[in-house]
Amino acid sequence: MTPSRGADALGALETGAAIRNGEIDPRELAESTLEAARGTGGVVGAFAHVLEDLTREQAQAVSEQLAEPRRTGALDELAHRVPLLGVPLPIKDLTQVAGQPFEAGSAALAGNIASVTDGVAQKILDAGTLTIGKTSTPEFGMPCYTEPATGAPARTPWDVRRTAGGSSGGAAAAVASGIVPIAHGSDGGGSVRIPAACCGIVGIKPTRGLVSPGPYSSEGMGLTTDGMLARSVRDVAAGLDLLAGPRPGDFLTAPSRVASYLETAGRAPGPLRIGVLREPLAAETEVHPAALRGLDRAIDLLHGLGHEATPIGAPFTPQEWTSFMPLWTVGAATIPLDPEQEGKLLELTRWLRERGRSYSGVELAAALQGVQSIARRTGEQFAPFDVVITPSLSGPPAHPEDLQLADGGADFDAQCAFTPWTSTWNMIGNAAISVPLHREEIDGIVLPFGVQLGATRPGDDGLLLALAAQLEAHDPWPLVREPAAA
Repeated sequence: MTPSRGADALGALETGAAIRNGEIDPRELAESTLEAARGTGGVVGAFAHVLEDLTREQAQAVSEQLAEPRRTGALDELAHRVPLLGVPLPIKDLTQVAGQPFEAGSAALAGNIASVTDGVAQKILDAGTLTIGKTSTPEFGMPCYTEPATGAPARTPWDVRRTAGGSSGGAAAAVASGIVPIAHGSDGGGSVRIPAACCGIVGIKPTRGLVSPGPYSSEGMGLTTDGMLARSVRDVAAGLDLLAGPRPGDFLTAPSRVASYLETAGRAPGPLRIGVLREPLAAETEVHPAALRGLDRAIDLLHGLGHEATPIGAPFTPQEWTSFMPLWTVGAATIPLDPEQEGKLLELTRWLRERGRSYSGVELAAALQGVQSIARRTGEQFAPFDVVITPSLSGPPAHPEDLQLADGGADFDAQCAFTPWTSTWNMIGNAAISVPLHREEIDGIVLPFGVQLGATRPGDDGLLLALAAQLEAHDPWPLVREPAAA
């Protein structure tokens, strides 16, 4: 099982260029990608639904759209306007596409068909991409593993006995195994960065408010945002260019976005002041030595690139982190379900909803104040630095049975121990990105270890992308991992 950086590992932007130049026919690409989604995708549990009819319609439309620019020599303008035209880019099954299945990983929504297209999905469709399918997600995106009630679990192609992470686990598995070069995800506590780390790819959670959830969703508690996963930083940047932007009625808005995140990713960022945080935040847990060696590898790279890296302590304790809990559980409790649907929920979702219903309005207001207090204190401690770096996870991709436990409370605690840093950036609202800098052999199999770069200021998404691209250029990672049978 050998990682590849060859022709079979074309990225999203490279695929788009090859389509425009006539080297790849979008209809042939659609067929080969659909075949991979059914084949390799079945091995790693990447897709909740493969959308063959929609994808073939999109591929035909792309072929027709290319005819006039090729005839008039306007391909450069087309590349600037829709650089991902014809590129396979699946949508996570927490996001609606009208007329297509929308089950959110839950038996409570089995057979449901979306009646509207969410704004983020519409942007992806308007870019002329090939949807291929809806990627697998756990029930309503709640856990950091992807064990949906409605389909196959998502597994990392590095070791299909281990989780692909969650809740964007299907998206990460599809990208890492080479089915697609880029995929949509969403992140409310690490749900893009966790699977990126488990699958050895890049995943970004943008600044709060940069990507609008409108017109059909609201910002809620301000924890969740849409993001992108890809094998390269440039592709993630191109994906963020596609998603970013406000909509009328947004309650939360980010600082003005840069003109192009793709252009920003190509600029040298330094020298930067980097805070190095080794101490877990959301749980008292041991950190695997390989995860710390991955962090040390990144620090050595940063020093070599002229950046200053300084150790820092935790801005809050795991006990104080629990102020995050009411926000997460009340969010689960607000999912509109009737009594019959309620009876079909998995244990973790049921536990979260019961906990959420137990809080009063006064307690929820106190939790919001508590989270903001933590965010202010964290911001003050992070203020002397441009970026804070941590391991992405406390250890290697986990075995599912170590996370999905029979008791909801124990399940949640195990998840916190596995992901003790990621939710901090959802609480403070700044951008964060996981990059797959390190790999080590664990129990006889080489596994990926991600490093998280977290912004210390709102709107520094471009800075993170530039730093991540600099690390990638000086210590490139494998691009495609062919999954081995279990």
